[in-house]
Amino acid sequence: MNISRASIKDIETITGFQTVMALESEGLLLDGDVVARGVKAALEDESKGSYIIAEVGGKTVASLMITREWSDWNNGWYWWIQSVYVVPELRGRGVFKAMYAKVRELAAQEQVLQVRLYVDKTNTDAQRVYQRLGMEECHYLMYEASTQE
Repeated sequence: MNISRASIKDIETITGFQTVMALESEGLLLDGDVVARGVKAALEDESKGSYIIAEVGGKTVASLMITREWSDWNNGWYWWIQSVYVVPELRGRGVFKAMYAKVRELAAQEQVLQVRLYVDKTNTDAQRVYQRLGMEECHYLMYEASTQE
């Protein structure tokens, strides 16, 4: 398995993963063109996000996105893991574990304070994976409000 940063050549694969993941996890049918533009925007501007991919036998089998949050309280960066997708036939085989190890390695190199993620309350399988990797539920609740009508 090869874990690396994604490049512009990975737009189509990551877009496919994101549209499938949204349908699987939330029942949402995303507009592939909008997702492709969003993936491209992040790949061209790391301030929007960056991607890590996993390859097995030269085929991309998983991806995740990292976004960054500045903490004025701690004068440092937090990284958020988002948009995790692993092809179904390789789930439970250590692909995310390897990707998470790579994220932590890169975060340590860049002196990131903490790696965080959020997960749907009903996605207990993913929650168990994150707990097995040493992540802990934090004390924050998440709230949101749409700015679009």
